[in-house]
Amino acid sequence: MTPNSRRFTFDGGAGTYLGTIILAGLVTVLTLGICYPFGVVLVERWRTKHSYIDGRQLVFTGSAIGLFGLWIKWFLLIVITLGIYSLWVGPRIARWKWENTDFATQGFPPANPGIGAVPLPLGPPDSRAPFAAPTTPPAAAH
Repeated sequence: MTPNSRRFTFDGGAGTYLGTIILAGLVTVLTLGICYPFGVVLVERWRTKHSYIDGRQLVFTGSAIGLFGLWIKWFLLIVITLGIYSLWVGPRIARWKWENTDFATQGFPPANPGIGAVPLPLGPPDSRAPFAAPTTPPAAAH
């Protein structure tokens, strides 16, 4: 692989990022941290929406409800251990984020297409347009 191969691209902007961060922060602060999972999901959906690997967009599949149960357990363990458990929470949240990140399927075949499936062509890494079906030339008149 060559340096700066552009296999990984990101097209997010400051405006939408700022809005997402402010909303996630407000949700977290106004609920005293209880709804932190909702903020995490907001930010992760924004990040994956603007992230591409080999021209394929990422998608975040996790839900705030899915993280909420873990967050309550981790919060209680942080309180019980007087903050020591917080050293484990960061890596656990990072793992949860990656376990809930996948490729978007729009315009691409499933990961295991099965027998007889024809894969769709990949566009260049910076291509964002949906793929068009190839056209056949009109039949020549005899």
